[in-house]
Amino acid sequence: MTNKALFNWSSGKDSALALYKTLQNPEYQISCLLTSVNKQFQRVSMHGIRVSLLEQQAKSIGLPLEIMEIPEMPTMEAYEEVMSQTLHKLKLEGVTHSIFGDIFLEDLRKYREEKLDSIGFEAVFPLWKTPTVDLIQEFISLGFKTIVVCVNERFLDKSFVGRVINQQFIDDLPEGVDVCGENGEFHTFTFDGPIFSKAVQFETGEIVYRKYERPKQDDASDKACDTSATDAFDYGFWYCDLIDIASQKIDFAQ
Repeated sequence: MTNKALFNWSSGKDSALALYKTLQNPEYQISCLLTSVNKQFQRVSMHGIRVSLLEQQAKSIGLPLEIMEIPEMPTMEAYEEVMSQTLHKLKLEGVTHSIFGDIFLEDLRKYREEKLDSIGFEAVFPLWKTPTVDLIQEFISLGFKTIVVCVNERFLDKSFVGRVINQQFIDDLPEGVDVCGENGEFHTFTFDGPIFSKAVQFETGEIVYRKYERPKQDDASDKACDTSATDAFDYGFWYCDLIDIASQKIDFAQ
């Protein structure tokens, strides 16, 4: 029996590898890629990727894209409301499974499973508990190409953002930093590989620093973004902006 599933697409490397494995699994038929986008800035949440580049990815992969717009720093209640509406809509279309690229985060997996079960969905984790050293080597050997678009200054300095992940990048990572950024050290944008019909076209833009403001309320535990750590707002992020070349060419032609 083939199960109709949605794939939670972050635009990064873990998503790409998990999707690659899922597409080879006859148990699942992917109905769409589901991505959370910052409604105000029209960029992929946390990754900072422009929606036009996200759309390029989906087109090259050959799967429909379902965008879920959420406010910046949403409360858990607001986030779950948008997610619930989206999932109920997809459920009416026959979707029964939700696939993730998560690897190790037990609390996050439990949260996802409980929320999905309450709606009637089953969560699937193709990469679960696979050593990240093995995953990154498999990712590279398969021919995937991905660029680091965001780094947390708590773990990495500005020099790591804007770099394509290869063996040199892995060798340069400081001790204690996960090679897949599984602890939130960095985020990526995957632009080529076996799931793409053609590489996503972009240019690297400016590198910017951003530090998130602490919520005015003392209790930040109800935020959908991970702000539970006491020092969550003590560190900023370096972002490498990616410019969509394809859209620019269309604009110039018009």
